[in-house]
Amino acid sequence: MAEGTRSAALKASRPATTLTKAGRARKRDPERTSAAILTAAITEFSLRGYDGARVDAIARRAKINKRMLYHYFGSKEGLYLAVLEGRYAAIRSAETLLDLTHRQPVEAMRDLIDFTWQYFLGHPEFLSILAAENQQKARFLKQSDRIVQLNTPLIDALRTVLANGAAATVFKPDVDPVQLYISIASLGAFYLSNRWTLSTIFRRDLTSATELAARGSHIADMVLAFLRP
Repeated sequence: MAEGTRSAALKASRPATTLTKAGRARKRDPERTSAAILTAAITEFSLRGYDGARVDAIARRAKINKRMLYHYFGSKEGLYLAVLEGRYAAIRSAETLLDLTHRQPVEAMRDLIDFTWQYFLGHPEFLSILAAENQQKARFLKQSDRIVQLNTPLIDALRTVLANGAAATVFKPDVDPVQLYISIASLGAFYLSNRWTLSTIFRRDLTSATELAARGSHIADMVLAFLRP
């Protein structure tokens, strides 16, 4: 074979070899591939909601082909549900590190309030995806077999903290833990989802570090004042 022909043949073969190696690497590391798809999907769904997100765009972000996405998650709907469950699993897993039930009730409650506020600040995609799913009236979340399991431990822990606080006479009795958590979450979520309009109408920069810190303290003070006997 002539030298020029041999050189051209080698060049032509390189992309195919590279793709084969990449394919093998993906097969050897399914967890990394799955995580890359989920990360890309979180971005797309939080920006565009379920209807606006495109599988092609998710695949491009994850640097994979669409066939692989469907191999791992079956469909766009399956991927969206995995994102929803994953976002709830992430916040609930982080909450367990607070070890609420083994701590002094007021301290535990204040830390849960602060954690929730800080988590919302650090994970804006969580609120965006929840807002999109609420527009769907929880159509996809209702299909989840895991969602109740994921959220029950938080309510059980909160119920224990409330009971411990009532026994120590630092909290009033018979507080509904579900209603209380909804209040804690909504005091932060409403502020963040409306911060641009609120900043405009009240002529205050509610996105500044000072205002965000003040809001966190305000939420804790309000909730703890409500819980006092």
